[in-house]
Amino acid sequence: MINLILFGPPGSGKGTQAEKLVEKYKLLHISTGDLFRYEMGNDTELGLKAKEYISKGELVPDSITTGMLKNKVVANPDVAGYIFDGYPRNVNQSESLDEILNEKGESVSILLSLDVDDEEIVKRILNRGKTSGRSDDNDESIIRNRIAVYKSETTPVFDFYAKSNKSKMINGIGSIEEIFDRLCAEIDGLN
Repeated sequence: MINLILFGPPGSGKGTQAEKLVEKYKLLHISTGDLFRYEMGNDTELGLKAKEYISKGELVPDSITTGMLKNKVVANPDVAGYIFDGYPRNVNQSESLDEILNEKGESVSILLSLDVDDEEIVKRILNRGKTSGRSDDNDESIIRNRIAVYKSETTPVFDFYAKSNKSKMINGIGSIEEIFDRLCAEIDGLN
């Protein structure tokens, strides 16, 4: 079973690559954004709790986010593996993910982080902003802040898995196929 954490700053191509990896390796893509939309849209117990925090402009506690993720993993036991996208965001969530997988006799296989320099990210998101309809994709100061938040949140998670030699930095510059080939080389090297 492949249990992959896919990291990358906003605009790094993570979503595009996740789709291709799901297709090739038959993995279940678990995105925290999708989990939140599902749980809140269906007014589940965890979704209602999340709404309480979000309506006050507060961050949803790790316990709620982790609960949503665990529900998704437990509901899909017979998959070839998982791509975790947007989770874990901190060391506490990393430890929780390890516990969830340990209960299944599994562990994180690898953390792959798409490495794209800040100027390229800004260029990509501003370009995406021409068609995305998202106002935050058109404001360079907001984009740069999103990059800074990403770095501060994810660096400790990268370091957490690096201690067990599971973190790999992947060059995120090049064609979609070139980047995909780099990701696949790391995944294929797991066996």
